[in-house]
Amino acid sequence: MLKGGENTKELGIIGGLGPLATAYFMEMVVKMTDARFDCEHIPMIIYNKPSIPDRTNFILGKSNDNPYVDISEVGKTLVEQGVDYIAIPCVTAYYFYEELCKDIKVPIIDLIGETAIHLKENGISKVGIMATDGTITGGFLKQGLEKQGIEAIQPSENGQKLLMDIIYNGIKADMPFSMEDFFTVKNELVDLGAQIILLGCTELSVIKRDYSIGSGFLDVMEVLARKSVLLCEGALKEEFLSLIS
Repeated sequence: MLKGGENTKELGIIGGLGPLATAYFMEMVVKMTDARFDCEHIPMIIYNKPSIPDRTNFILGKSNDNPYVDISEVGKTLVEQGVDYIAIPCVTAYYFYEELCKDIKVPIIDLIGETAIHLKENGISKVGIMATDGTITGGFLKQGLEKQGIEAIQPSENGQKLLMDIIYNGIKADMPFSMEDFFTVKNELVDLGAQIILLGCTELSVIKRDYSIGSGFLDVMEVLARKSVLLCEGALKEEFLSLIS
């Protein structure tokens, strides 16, 4: 596999959705790349625009501020700067994926499609989803999994409330949150038959980084980072060939 350098492709990142997840995504890409020298890493251009309107509020009809406009403009700016691929480290933003692919003239990495493929390749047929209300209500993550024959289980109403509190009042706000609540939702999904739990919100990736959550998870942002390395012709470390913990 090619090492980084002059022959690698350049990755554009639509960032700020939220900022902490964007920063961690770049760290993931760097850590997944098998590089001994700086020049062997893939080049990246990050446009971090945290002023993009909240995706979940728009999907739920709580806001008329359409985030699509800003997301598309950021993507087009990255294209003008010469990127070869675009990554969006925000699952809820994939509500707009098909529209964005029409407007932005370089490939946008299909986080959901790649996640479904990785699950199928590892023999997983039933997953529990941890995600925002926007992702759950929008249905696009569930539909993307079902296209690959994977059954998606969603939390109860109370479980979803616990998750939203963790994501918005905890991680996004940089405030304390309850890991007990996190495991309550995880156990609920496992009891319903989930073989693994899908961390289907990039804020939840931060929990996997900072806390001991055990096995039985797949982090969608890791899927996106791995595909970014491969598409941009970096060398992937062998330890990231399979991402299911």
